[in-house]
Amino acid sequence: MRNTLTDEALMLSVRDGDVGQLGVLFERYHGMLFDFFCRMLGNRTAADDLVQDVFFRILKYRKTYRDDSHFTTWMFHIARNARFDHFKKHRAEVLFPEEGFDIPGRGPFPSQQFEKEQETVMLKRAMQKLPDEKRELLILARYQELKYEQIADLLGVDVGTVKVRVHRAVKELREIFLKLSGEKASCNVKKSETSLRII
Repeated sequence: MRNTLTDEALMLSVRDGDVGQLGVLFERYHGMLFDFFCRMLGNRTAADDLVQDVFFRILKYRKTYRDDSHFTTWMFHIARNARFDHFKKHRAEVLFPEEGFDIPGRGPFPSQQFEKEQETVMLKRAMQKLPDEKRELLILARYQELKYEQIADLLGVDVGTVKVRVHRAVKELREIFLKLSGEKASCNVKKSETSLRII
């Protein structure tokens, strides 16, 4: 039977001793966290390890969860700290291999599928070239679909600041994407601009 309790109710139960409810939260959020870490690091093995680390920390620091906390915001606080600690330990590692981490494209015809895959690879490359804080901001806002209010709480800034930063990050990403597209003789700028709408 599906558990219909809210994330916050589940986490309050975990905090108060019913640690079995953490399994429900894991089922709900391990995919989101894996996607976040993959997009930030470009390394599936590291992403998987960090997901496990986040839930270990949630269990370890469960007593710090407040009654008025939004669970996903609190979870991403922990995730950001876990990634920061990972970076300190593994900063010498070469992340983002040239081939990237594959997310298969889908299209009705082979030519369209190939074209979509090429645009996806180009977009990944552009994301990788963004400064870390801008890449994280776009991943949270566009891929993880956190509300600006949640991101503001996460970063300790006001909502207006988040909006400005997102706008600047999108602008920089578009510039990088179009520059990379220009390096490909067969790439059409209009198609490149269209693919940017996914962010």
